Amino acid sequence: MKIPKGLQPLVDDGVIDAVLRPLKSGKEASVYVVRAGEEVMCAKVYKDMGQRSFQARVQYQEGRKVRGSRQQRAMGKATKFGKRELETAWKNTEVDALYQLADAGVCVPRPHGYHHGVLLMSLVTDAEGHSARRLGEVELEPDQARDFHQRLVRDVVRMLCLGLIHGDLSEYNVLVSPDGPVIIDFPQVVSAAGNNAARTMLLRDVHNLRDSLGRFAPELAQTHFGEEMWALYERGDLRPDTPLTGQFRFDDSRADVGAVLMSIEDARQEAIIRQQGREAAAEQD
Repeated sequence: MKIPKGLQPLVDDGVIDAVLRPLKSGKEASVYVVRAGEEVMCAKVYKDMGQRSFQARVQYQEGRKVRGSRQQRAMGKATKFGKRELETAWKNTEVDALYQLADAGVCVPRPHGYHHGVLLMSLVTDAEGHSARRLGEVELEPDQARDFHQRLVRDVVRMLCLGLIHGDLSEYNVLVSPDGPVIIDFPQVVSAAGNNAARTMLLRDVHNLRDSLGRFAPELAQTHFGEEMWALYERGDLRPDTPLTGQFRFDDSRADVGAVLMSIEDARQEAIIRQQGREAAAEQD
């Protein structure tokens, strides 16, 4: 196939030898299957984004660290330089998170470098060697759904122990490999300690997994792993191997107007994020 413009520098530098085929295209990036020597991997080419997308990203970027005060001021003012810095930070966030998560044992595609603004990573395949399907595209047996849920919840815990929340986790960005579920797409990863909507986004991620896999194992609908792990995280008691029960006692002993308002706001934020996730998934299809 014709080499896409974004991948030509990698071919010129000998980083990759050939572009085999497109894998998927969305509003954030296009992903291609490429070959480097004897190894087949995928290359994520980020697209430049407009003003609308920058506004949609604001809730995710709260609490992220940037290189210096000049960059921070420019990003806050949305100047031309600031927009370039926002774009760079958005891309770098996924690259940094992918390396960090892979090292921590989270099931993510193994990163293979970041060259000329292109992220190279392992290609997730099925048992026949074809590109793996998304979680929402497969039918599971109840035991398999329970196993996937356990693995994914444990990966969410590992992420939270690193101070990170996926922020857009659903059946659309979990791939099914022969070894189990693999989480993808991290440009919107959220700072657990620095983002005011962190709890809402964590609960939304975990609830999405519960709802998707609960179609095959209905008892999962009665679990509250998100609430349980966040309470442990807030107390400083969460570890990567902390046993979880999925049970959580909600405090209904007295009327707490603040808590009620927080729950309403959580629900509102979760509804907004769900809608954005559906729109993003629709644009990828």
